[in-house]
Amino acid sequence: MNDPKARRSHPPLEDALGKMCAEGKQLADYLWQVPKDEQVRAQVVALLERIAAEGTKQGRREMPRICEELATAAKATPSPQQVDLLVNGFDRLYRLWQAAKSGLL
Repeated sequence: MNDPKARRSHPPLEDALGKMCAEGKQLADYLWQVPKDEQVRAQVVALLERIAAEGTKQGRREMPRICEELATAAKATPSPQQVDLLVNGFDRLYRLWQAAKSGLL
């Protein structure tokens, strides 16, 4: 039988910041297939600027710092390591957002 006191794991509803983090992850995943797509790279940089601004507005000190590191990576010469850094960075941003929304941070 189900334990009614068991913690239910529901992902938080995405606000604008969560949607931007998820969109960035999708763009970074796309760069695995087309690493030299300059238009997508420009979108990633613009998105990182928006995430940093929204994170600052919400009082999240770590998000702007991570965004700055990822923007540097997005502007670098395309390589598998660079794309991996972007994918992992957006995962990290999304987990930070999720933790804050669920009350863990």
